[in-house]
Amino acid sequence: MPHLASASPSRASFATRAATGRDVVDVLKQRGLLDACTNEDELREAAASGSLSVYCGFDPTADSLHLGNLLGIVVLAWFQRYGHTPVALLGGATGRVGDPSGKSAERPVLDEATINANTEGIRAILEDVLRNSAEMASEDGVTDVKTAVVMNNLEWFGGMGFLEFLRDIGKYARVGTMMAKDSVKTRLDSEQGMSFTEFSYQLLQGYDFCHLFKAHDVRVQVGGSDQWGNITAGTDLIRRVVDTDRTSEEKGAARAFGVTFPLLLKENGQKFGKSEEGAVWLAANRLSPYKFYQYMVQSTDADVIRFMKMLTFVPMEEIAEIETAMGAEGYVPNTAQRKLAEETTRFVHGPEGLRKALKATAGLRPGADTVLDAETLEALAEVIPTAELRRDEVLGQPVVDVMALAGLQKSKGEAKRLVKGGGARLNNQKVDAEDTVVGEADVIEGRVMMLAAGKKNKMLIKVVG
Repeated sequence: MPHLASASPSRASFATRAATGRDVVDVLKQRGLLDACTNEDELREAAASGSLSVYCGFDPTADSLHLGNLLGIVVLAWFQRYGHTPVALLGGATGRVGDPSGKSAERPVLDEATINANTEGIRAILEDVLRNSAEMASEDGVTDVKTAVVMNNLEWFGGMGFLEFLRDIGKYARVGTMMAKDSVKTRLDSEQGMSFTEFSYQLLQGYDFCHLFKAHDVRVQVGGSDQWGNITAGTDLIRRVVDTDRTSEEKGAARAFGVTFPLLLKENGQKFGKSEEGAVWLAANRLSPYKFYQYMVQSTDADVIRFMKMLTFVPMEEIAEIETAMGAEGYVPNTAQRKLAEETTRFVHGPEGLRKALKATAGLRPGADTVLDAETLEALAEVIPTAELRRDEVLGQPVVDVMALAGLQKSKGEAKRLVKGGGARLNNQKVDAEDTVVGEADVIEGRVMMLAAGKKNKMLIKVVG
């Protein structure tokens, strides 16, 4: 595989920087996405003088990434908007060991089949989201957007033997330096202690950076603040391994850099992660675009502006205007949350995912008069109660009978009282009479319809047979 970075960027590659007078480091700082950086001034200079390849690693500990992982993709996307190449690294090898950073106990060991399945699931997410990122950047006027690259570290670790690793890499590691890492010290002081396997993880991740640096000219690694020790293990290894054969001038011309971003936390300090109940997954088969959208819409006023800065590409000027409007008279509640939800849903699930989420949201809005289609209704099967009825139990039958049969109302009498009170709806249309029957046109595309008892109590009816 050839080097990923361009030796000399076109002027168009840095149109964003030229237009704003800022570099990518400035942007990360302004948006709360920069926690620490090695050799910041030199990174600015390197980013301004050429197109860099920048990587972030993702271990396959589950078959989907979650909202907390999205920050790493966002940081890659900001580098992409400033003329650089984003590289997402799948931990097909390191996922077999487990990163101890931020963990109070050793991760359970996954079997090979699970790791491979998880790796492919995460690969699909990264490819989709980074593709969405490139399209959004182009629509925002960024020119010469570099195509993202997805790699797997099993490519270089898979054929490497233990003795070869110790001979070629282990000899450069310094045990004192490795033990000084916060992630190691914390675990060594705990009751559980730390296994040699976990202790070695930082050297494995360090070698990832070293290999990418040597083989593909990847010069920047980004990661969460809990990855600082692993990232600096990489920059230190590069200095020891690569610089051995370089002149002083060459060392200065091709330095490796590490950048960390803060972990995504709620106002109460709670971390977003997959171990929490109700994790905010990025895979549509884990969490539908509608549910993802709804989660973001429910962000608190205290969180929404910070999330908009960190998770979206909305210009800071526009975010400032939204923040000001939130405290002004006449502000419509949740306007900021809807903007956040739309931007993040489009980033994660693309324009089509956002379209479906908005349609589903409109269809379920209390009192909505939205014209429904089968696609929208079927997407709601995991959101609202669902019943299956035979065609002869639905077509030509009074709506009140169908409500009782489906269990939306306890009895036909209760359903009739609901109609008299004006609270019964069929496909969001008010049912005016007790004797209203379900017609062919009411069964959308011949297979589905929605009944409602009041504004919020809704049920999806799948018509079968």
